[in-house]
Amino acid sequence: MSASAAQRQLVLDLGHDASFAREDFIRGEANAAALALIDRWPDWPDRAVVVVGPEGSGKSHLAAIWAARSGARGLAAAALGKADLPDLLSPGALVIENLEPGDRFDEHALFHLLNLVREERASLLITARSLPAGWALQTPDLASRLRALPVVGLARPDEKLLRALLIKLAADRQLDLDDSVVNYLIVRLERSFAGIQQAIARLDHAAMQQKRPVTRALAAELFRDETPR
Repeated sequence: MSASAAQRQLVLDLGHDASFAREDFIRGEANAAALALIDRWPDWPDRAVVVVGPEGSGKSHLAAIWAARSGARGLAAAALGKADLPDLLSPGALVIENLEPGDRFDEHALFHLLNLVREERASLLITARSLPAGWALQTPDLASRLRALPVVGLARPDEKLLRALLIKLAADRQLDLDDSVVNYLIVRLERSFAGIQQAIARLDHAAMQQKRPVTRALAAELFRDETPR
């Protein structure tokens, strides 16, 4: 298997790494606005933007696509207070992933970074699971600044996107799903990116363990009692 085929979007860490290449991103109505924003750079509405979406919705993939285009460095939210911010901004672009108030990131460092981004005319992409407008922050100036940033959301995926993702992730694991299996699964699985990736991982594991092909019968054994959420 080639390196690019061995690394795909949204696959659980069960021996399958995720590829964050642009060509591996599955586009649908749920993520079209976020992808358009990434592709629009450097013509952004602000120096800093926020991409919001649930776990497994493709935020990291979008961030990686943008980083490949912009040359951005990456910084974990927890490392904000320890980082040399001017040095991180030296390429002119920076990604902060999984910024959440519950993680107790350094608010003063983030406020300083937002100011520095404007002063240096750099670009900043922030990813988060929730809207910054709802965060309970201790620094009023930071709260105001975050509320003013453009936000684009990754919506709940529709059935068309879920089907495409189901088939794609199965193919990445060299699993051949016929229509009967796909139709059976799509009405039973959790209707989320995370639910689809977990289901494919379970199918793959069961097929290898039992040395069986992935059939509707195998899917029924694993997911008969599942109800979509």
